[in-house]
Amino acid sequence: MARSAMASHSMCHRFRRPPPSPPVAAARFRSGGGGVESHRRGATLIRSHQRFTQITEADWLGVDPLQFWDSLAARWSRKEIDEVRVEAREGFSALRDPLEGLLVVLEYCPEVMKSKGGSLGHCVLFEFQLWLKERPHLHLQQREPGARLRRLQVQALSLLTEKQPSFLEPLIDIYQLGSLERSVLLGHVGYLLHRGSYREAVLMSIKLKLQPDLDMEKVCIPLVLQDKLQLAEAFVSDYQDLQNRLVRLLDSWCSPGFHPSHLLSCYPGIPQFHQKSDRLAPKVLSKQVFRLMELYGVDPALCPNVVTQRRLASLRFLMYKRFVEKNMSEENWADHVQATVGESVDLQVELIFMLVKHSGLDCAARWALRYHVPRDRLPFGVGVRRETILENLETECPAGTGEPWEPSEESRRTYYQLPVPMENVHFLDTAEGLRLCREAVLKPGVLLGVDMEWRPAFGSVGKPRVALIQLAVRDTVYLLDLTERGGPEQDQELRHFIRDVFSDPAVTKLGYGMAGDLSSLAATWPQFLEEPLKPAGILDLLLVHKQIQKAHIPLGVRGSRSVEGLKSSAEKGLSLLVQLVLGKPLDKTEQLSNWERRPLRPSQVYYAAVDAYCLLDVHRSLTQDPGRFGLAPDLSNALGGQRGKCEEKGTHRPRTRKAQDPCTAAEEEKPHPPPALPGVSREALSPQQFRVVCDNMLQGLGRYLRCVGVDVRMLDNADDHRRAAEIAREESRVILTCGLPFQTLKSQVGEGCCLAVDCSEKARDQALRVLKHFNITITPADIFSRCQVCNGDQYLKVPRQEMERLMKIRGLISAESRSRSESESADCDTPSQPRSLPYSPKCRWAAPSGLDPDSLQFPGGAPLQLDSVPPGILNKVSLFYCCTSCGKVFWEGSHFGRVISQFQEVLNISDGQTIYQHQ
Repeated sequence: MARSAMASHSMCHRFRRPPPSPPVAAARFRSGGGGVESHRRGATLIRSHQRFTQITEADWLGVDPLQFWDSLAARWSRKEIDEVRVEAREGFSALRDPLEGLLVVLEYCPEVMKSKGGSLGHCVLFEFQLWLKERPHLHLQQREPGARLRRLQVQALSLLTEKQPSFLEPLIDIYQLGSLERSVLLGHVGYLLHRGSYREAVLMSIKLKLQPDLDMEKVCIPLVLQDKLQLAEAFVSDYQDLQNRLVRLLDSWCSPGFHPSHLLSCYPGIPQFHQKSDRLAPKVLSKQVFRLMELYGVDPALCPNVVTQRRLASLRFLMYKRFVEKNMSEENWADHVQATVGESVDLQVELIFMLVKHSGLDCAARWALRYHVPRDRLPFGVGVRRETILENLETECPAGTGEPWEPSEESRRTYYQLPVPMENVHFLDTAEGLRLCREAVLKPGVLLGVDMEWRPAFGSVGKPRVALIQLAVRDTVYLLDLTERGGPEQDQELRHFIRDVFSDPAVTKLGYGMAGDLSSLAATWPQFLEEPLKPAGILDLLLVHKQIQKAHIPLGVRGSRSVEGLKSSAEKGLSLLVQLVLGKPLDKTEQLSNWERRPLRPSQVYYAAVDAYCLLDVHRSLTQDPGRFGLAPDLSNALGGQRGKCEEKGTHRPRTRKAQDPCTAAEEEKPHPPPALPGVSREALSPQQFRVVCDNMLQGLGRYLRCVGVDVRMLDNADDHRRAAEIAREESRVILTCGLPFQTLKSQVGEGCCLAVDCSEKARDQALRVLKHFNITITPADIFSRCQVCNGDQYLKVPRQEMERLMKIRGLISAESRSRSESESADCDTPSQPRSLPYSPKCRWAAPSGLDPDSLQFPGGAPLQLDSVPPGILNKVSLFYCCTSCGKVFWEGSHFGRVISQFQEVLNISDGQTIYQHQ
């Protein structure tokens, strides 16, 4: 207490001076005298002085804010960060009115419009918030309300809108700007919009909850034109009416008569518009509209343009499958056509025109009669043919009750056949049948083939809902009906059974593309989203298929890792794997069936049973002769039910990292785990197991992730976003992106390997969200284990004596300056408090011989950047860390403690371990 009082007293004497009269002060500002540099302030200080002339003389009885700012700026320019923090806290205590004086100090800060931190102004704000927490009596709510309070808030708001928008969040919290009149706040937001600062206007309106009182089109249209749709989404969040209006706006841009040039007359001042006008193409916009419809739960009736376009595209696809590829049955095709066309007369007319082209007048006339299409909208000849066959035409209904159970002879010769009789295929839709299935399936050591079916999503919104689950064991197949679940008790029993099946490690579940199945299962039951499944004993044969493909890729050939068909075969996916292993492909005629329709046709039942049982036969063949398919001889042990083991036992072993340090020479590079399944809880991962690629709009996020040890590759500003997908596939990385590229990149990588980041958040908050999403747990040793500049993870330890010798060789310090800095260091009372545990990051260590003694370059050609080391720091730091990739020199300082506090939510500190933070 006494020391604090003495410090405050010394600050008062150091900075106190009588307040100058307005004419003298104005002259001093113009001339640059009194310690204020004219080239750094100029007209800005004149304006700020005029704004603060209303402050009374009694307010300046403490520290003079001008001299206070000059002292902080001088120390900041000399990179004396610790001294700036200490002096800032002492200065706040010495100010007559700290809340008023803070605004004066911030007014002098250089303009930093888009800074995320790292400036003197942000440092001052950070220290003021910490200082204010220790003094709750100084909070704004403790002050007397009145004109003085309102003037203080208006000054803070003016500072935000006119000069320092990057100080938004701290100033709003410190000065409680949300309590101002709504009209005043809206006026300042309108000023930002008029000036073209759309991002700052959106962030301020979100923080102060002003969205309902603003014009949604005026705010969101410029954001969309600048490819900042995520900011528009943040603006309308939590307001259903604004969400509906945004979706309707984007849908109106998908109408046939819309052209992007129509917006030029309304928004001519957006420079990015001409470069990004292709983002307003109907195909690109429709994807965004459907995504927002699903995200916000918008009624499809509000978006007629995109819904009609999607259904029309689905109709063309159905025509191609039926009349060009000819691999869809008449029943399936007719069922999907009716669901796609619906009650839309325009789509009905389009269907008739397509049928005339692909099938002829007779088929077109029958469908025209079914829909009662007006004669004046029919193609030439269809109306006459419809009148001719009207009397003899019977009502069409899909026939399937008399279809035989046995496949045709041609199908037997061409496709894989179910090896068990149809009497052993049980369709379960009762509680009794479910109990019989439980007794047969939940047994230790059971090998279970699992597959799921759902109705194809032709033009619909949202994820498909599972209609049928197939479970195949030896000699028996069970089909679980999920469309008619019965009462709540039966529905709950079915959910518990599914959860027990997937979580039992004693039951080996065989699947193909299990991630998509579990994703649809989570969409079917919200309970699986609230309490995710915890699968165990799952073996995805898709991973085995990829191993087989890799084993047959010639050396030197690189490219996509996707499972492709053979050059001589039209099969793909599971059908291709069955053909490779068992000799015949699967018959996919019923793949696009309506699986929600009951009763199922016999051909659908047969197809569903085959899709699940073939997994058992494939597994048996692979374990009997793995070498035939280019897999490891011990594959039978690798396929014992542990998910992902087959990848580790394949022909391609993980590459080992050549370490220069002998103690790490024997360490192998850890294999990267496959991405977690959606809707499934993830195991905790270390930063070394997580590798990402960031697009060029998330470079701040990339630096934060590198700061905690994550391997991050960042695109250059000139790189196309598609480059991220190439890097992700080649190096097994997760893509972090924002904006419109998300949908494109998501379709080019595996499930769960692409994450959309909110660009309206700060880089630190983005990093925390990413670490929590992928369940990455960091330790103090992970911090600064990777270079933030170049992403390198190998360092050279250089002691203080050696660093001093190298700097003398380069002429960066002299004997006189060295002795002077030593004497200054001896006079300063800055004791060094060591950590309870020495800091040793999780990185590779380079041998001292790796640095060339003559050129001071590392083997990669990077020179040691000695000029970035201040001479005065040699007295305070005993060990330096030099990146061998770029030559950057690091040392342990106060920044370590700030990173510890920033990532406290995901930091894992073991028992007994303490972290010292500089105060």
